[in-house]
Amino acid sequence: MKKIFAAALAAALALLGSVSALAFDHQAMFEGMDTDYYTRFQGQDISINVYNWGEYISNGEDDSLDVNAAFEELTGIKVNYTFYATNEELYAKLRAGGSNYDVIIPSDYMIGRMVKEDMLEPLNKENIPNLKYIDPSLLGMPYDPDTAYSIPYTWGTVVLIYNTTLVSPDTDVETWDLLWNEDYKGNILMFNNPRDAYGIALKKLGFPLNPENQEQIDKATALLKEQKPLVQAYVMDEIFDKMAAGEAAVAPYYAGDALTMIDDNPDLAASFPREGTNIFVDGMCIPKGAKQKEAAEMYINFMCEPEVGAANCEYIGYSTPNTASLELLDAEITSNPTAYPSQEVISNATYFSALSDDLNKALDAGWKELLADDESFTFWLVPALLLVAVIASVAVVVRRARKKKRESY
Repeated sequence: MKKIFAAALAAALALLGSVSALAFDHQAMFEGMDTDYYTRFQGQDISINVYNWGEYISNGEDDSLDVNAAFEELTGIKVNYTFYATNEELYAKLRAGGSNYDVIIPSDYMIGRMVKEDMLEPLNKENIPNLKYIDPSLLGMPYDPDTAYSIPYTWGTVVLIYNTTLVSPDTDVETWDLLWNEDYKGNILMFNNPRDAYGIALKKLGFPLNPENQEQIDKATALLKEQKPLVQAYVMDEIFDKMAAGEAAVAPYYAGDALTMIDDNPDLAASFPREGTNIFVDGMCIPKGAKQKEAAEMYINFMCEPEVGAANCEYIGYSTPNTASLELLDAEITSNPTAYPSQEVISNATYFSALSDDLNKALDAGWKELLADDESFTFWLVPALLLVAVIASVAVVVRRARKKKRESY
């Protein structure tokens, strides 16, 4: 599915003869853009540091648009691009200090937390004229009421992904209970981040997605501990390889990535749990103290160009917040109920909200407690395995009377 836009582009380019796909694609887009705006920093040797989720940008693979390369070509601004796996990893990195990022893309609840803790720069909207293309229903959200600190990058939901060859046809796949089904012990993957994992446990318990007190968090922690023996692994980006290879039967994950996995493995399918799920917006923000704020705003504006937004969301599989980009996407994409779910599904979904400091600490403590046994086991297991390997190696050396070191790891 994610290759429809790229395939159409490649077919059109083939008719044009020898012009390279990448160069033509860039130039075709640039013609409709405000080049005076984008060339202000040409020749000034400026670079920006962009910190994004993994697998979350169109990067030129499969004949897709290389977004960062196109931006560099148009503006003369070099993009240093790195990625993280969770909102919590991003938060910890910024909190620790010493980082030098100009653009970050946290999720809604983390944006709210960062705003509260004065970790973001207010945006100069005059430098982001393409804000006009963003769906008004996704602006002025509770986490950023005045759209002062963030511009929507994508939106989506959390779904259940399951392998139709491993999950029985009689199994109810429209409930979070599936992640606690003992029939699939060792074949269940779970989120490796506390907010998503707790959100699922809270919904299964009938509580709000956003915990209201310590008691709800404690009950969710107990439920996650009950699930733990059934879990093959706690994952983030690792889920792509595992589900594509048929190494697990079921997992919760983001709808956009579910579409990518289904594209890679047709045995996979997705469902919306009837208890309700998380709906989210990931937004482009500028960290406090960014050295290249105006260039960062230019990057954000570029990502909101209709053609760029369409090519980017088409490749990564996530839903676009850009109304002009939406019109450019193929109907097969916009009619897909996983990418663009029904109003019934959306009405039953909830946004994460920023928690109080006390609830954040309680949730983090519960998550550490959940994983503590694994960490303790890993702490002692690794040295033990190394010791066994060393002893085995020494025995082989002695037995064979060789004067060379053998490594068998």
